[in-house]
Formats: sequence, C-alpha cells, structure tokens
Amino acid sequence: MATIQLVPVKVNWTAFLALAYFTYLLVGAIVFQILERDAESNSRNHFQLEKLHFLSNYTCLDGPALEKFVQVILDAWEKGVNPSGNSTNPSNWDFSSSFFFAGTVVTTIGYGNLSPSTVSGQVFCVFYALCGIPLNVAFLKQLGKCLSIHVGRLERGIMSVVSHKQAVEALAVSLFFIIGSLLFLVVPPLLFSYVEDWTFGEGFYFAFITLSTIGFGDYVVGTDPGKEYISLYRCLAGIWIIFALAWLALILNVGARIMEKVVLLTHSSFKKQEDEEDVTSTKLEDASKV
Repeated sequence: MATIQLVPVKVNWTAFLALAYFTYLLVGAIVFQILERDAESNSRNHFQLEKLHFLSNYTCLDGPALEKFVQVILDAWEKGVNPSGNSTNPSNWDFSSSFFFAGTVVTTIGYGNLSPSTVSGQVFCVFYALCGIPLNVAFLKQLGKCLSIHVGRLERGIMSVVSHKQAVEALAVSLFFIIGSLLFLVVPPLLFSYVEDWTFGEGFYFAFITLSTIGFGDYVVGTDPGKEYISLYRCLAGIWIIFALAWLALILNVGARIMEKVVLLTHSSFKKQEDEEDVTSTKLEDASKV
C-alpha cells in the first residue's frame, strides 16, 4: 500500500517580510503610476500649449528667450522665492518662517520648498541637523513617556469602573486615539483649510504628510503671497507639528506592538503546524518501514 509523505514547509520570516515589503512597494508604484501618469501628461501638454500660445501672442520673444525666463522662475522657486506677486511678498526668513524651517530640519520633514542658499547657511544647517535630530528624538521620546503616563492614568480611571483589564486597555487606547485624532488630525486641517483656502481633504492630506515626516512640499502653510498671515502663524504650526509627532509616534508604537503580536501568533501557528507535520511524516515513515 502506497504511503503519502508530507514534506514540512519551513517559513523563513526574514525572506517573508522582505517579500511582503517589496511587494508592497511594487503595488504602490503600480497604483501611483496608474493614478498620476495621465494627469502629469495632461499638465505637460497644457504647459507646452500655453508656451506656444504665449509665443504666438508676443512675437517679439523667441523660444530661447522664453526658456531662459522659465529657468529664472525655476531658480527663484528653488531658492524659496514665490514668482507670483511682487517684491513686497513676505520674507521666507523672518523669525516665524525661520522657526518653522528649523522645526522641519530637526524633525526631518524637509518640505523642499525652502533651503539655505548661502554657503554659511548650508554649513550651519548640516551641523544644526546633526545636533538637532538626536535632540528632537530624545525630546519626542520623553514627550511620549509623558503621554504614556496620561494613558496609564486614563486606564486606572476606567479600571475603577470596569474590572476587565484587556477591555480597559483597549478602551483607553481607543479614547487616546480618538482624542488625539481630534486634536491633531481633525481640528488643525479645519483651521488650515480656513486660513489657506484649502479643502478639508487638502488640509488633512497636508497634516498627514507632515506628521508622517514624508514632507512632499506640495502643500505648505503660510506660503501664499496673496494672504496676510499673523506673525505667529507658522510658529504655532511648528509647535503643532512637534506635539502631534509625539502623539503619532506613541500611536505607531502601539500599532507596531500589535503587529508584532500578530506576527508572533502567526509564527507560532506556523511552527505548531510544522511540528505536527514533522510528527505525521515520522509516523508515516515508521509505518512504511514496517
């Protein structure tokens, strides 16, 4: 009688996570390409048509002269000068804007819309970041501990009403998440959308891209030359970033611990299955020998 031998399948978790990671990147690349490629092509074609239309209306200009002017505009934009408006536009290096920029350096957000243009400013920025980034990490870590203390107090307060420990922990984390989301991810986008004339979706997008330290720079507060901002507007935005980063870091740590538990449980189930398959395979081999 023929016997069926089961070959145990061993899972290499490093290879599994690497495969999942690069698969996630691959899927993201495909989705972004599908969503954005046509819009970019339309914008590119629209820009070329506008250049041709401009040259046809102003015959005194030729193509090279227009390209040179476009390059001047690009250079100005790269140096943080908004080409729209006039010379009375607010400075990018007043105290409020400089404070906001310093915050984006130490938090590693780096929007890319503003950077030092002088050699001395670039050298100082390097050493400022070298010292500021570790200081920022230490400060956020300590701020996260303070927030954890408040979460513990919230848990103890709920424990006086509910005795089930796991339910209390889940409820406390949920309340902490909801309150923090309101303070850092709902109310600020509402204010930004009101001040900057953005939609709420754009304000929320800016908030998330900022707090995740991705910092594309497509949306930045306080950069519209047609608006008059209060002097402390960008300073307040910088303070919001710091405290929101501490809250988000704590939430991400909780999420990471949950994912680790899920991975360990999954790994344990795989390990148990492997052990059972090994035992079954051994029994079948013994039976076949008999």
